[in-house]
Amino acid sequence: MAHPLDWLHDNAERRRSEGLRRSLRPRTLHADAIDLAGNDYLGLSRDKRVVDGAVEALRAWGAGSTGSRLVTGSTALHATLEEELAAFCGAEAALVFSSGYTANLGVVTALSGRGALVVSDARSHASLVDACRLSRARVVVTPRADVAAVDAALAARTEERALVVTDGVDSIDGGIAPLRELHAVCRARGAVLVVDEAHALGVCGPDGRGVLVEAGLAGADDVVATVTLSKSLGGQGGAVLGPRAVVEHLVDTARTFIFDTGLAPASVGGALAALRVLREEPDRAAAVLRVSAELAAITAAALTSSQLVGGRARQLTLEGQLPRTGSAVLPVVLGSPVVAFEAAGRCLERGVRVGCFRPPSVPEGTSRLRLTARADLTAAELGRVREVLHEVLAEVRP
Repeated sequence: MAHPLDWLHDNAERRRSEGLRRSLRPRTLHADAIDLAGNDYLGLSRDKRVVDGAVEALRAWGAGSTGSRLVTGSTALHATLEEELAAFCGAEAALVFSSGYTANLGVVTALSGRGALVVSDARSHASLVDACRLSRARVVVTPRADVAAVDAALAARTEERALVVTDGVDSIDGGIAPLRELHAVCRARGAVLVVDEAHALGVCGPDGRGVLVEAGLAGADDVVATVTLSKSLGGQGGAVLGPRAVVEHLVDTARTFIFDTGLAPASVGGALAALRVLREEPDRAAAVLRVSAELAAITAAALTSSQLVGGRARQLTLEGQLPRTGSAVLPVVLGSPVVAFEAAGRCLERGVRVGCFRPPSVPEGTSRLRLTARADLTAAELGRVREVLHEVLAEVRP
């Protein structure tokens, strides 16, 4: 009789042959590669003020929160962070979760359930996809940013309640959702709009307050936002922001809030310090977008002068997939997962760390490098990035 886990070997071999095998690559303390893969958009994860905020909270409250938020896991520091996050993002109230993932799971499942409809963007983050699957609601998936398709799904519903969920900034290609149009449809059809601001907070909108503020929708009574504390704020955790009635409902019903250990005090203290830095230094958000524009120009030039120029670059231009600005995320679509993986490895060998996204993170045939802009990238670092991308993409064989 075969071993019950023999199938794991076969699956691993299949993934390896398709260029989809993944592995952990621990960073070392003294790694000196230029980081264009992480999400530390504002360069705050090692900022002394942020580290000090985390250390002070650690010394005051201990290493862990010691229980769920409803038992011993809520501290005065959690409450302060919630108040300041809500005020910064223009929401009535906020609720901190242990991660952005659990925040998305919690809000979607708590606001939907059997007898509800959830309309989800096809490019929604995995946490929103999983939330839809766990919601027990009927789920309709619509093409990315297709407002007409969302409207049609809502118009055809028989359910009393409906949610529309989307990423404010696409985590893969950096595109910004048409939030005003989506909200108009939601309001006309009696649905709630849920927007994941993970890649928008600290980068987009006035002073980095997010795309909902930019769209004039912050504080609307039929809009809910989720954020992460692990990107622009350089730490760990997540939060839901919206009407106070929604937050109170989550405290009563969100399973990823009720049954999860509260966010550790050090993470809360670090996030609070980072939020205050952002509030005091709003130019950091503008700096990210300036660097993003420079990276977009660098990558577009490298693509069009590379081996891809024979047809792939022209195809990318027609498809609108050459890097664009407007957020911190820039894709370099190469097509093959093997090609993308090898290109990322060659970049790292030359001292530039970039993201490598392959299926199922992206659709078949669109494997890519993903570059992320940071406010603290120097002119010298950008110059080195230019050299490396031109060298590596010249070696690419599509």
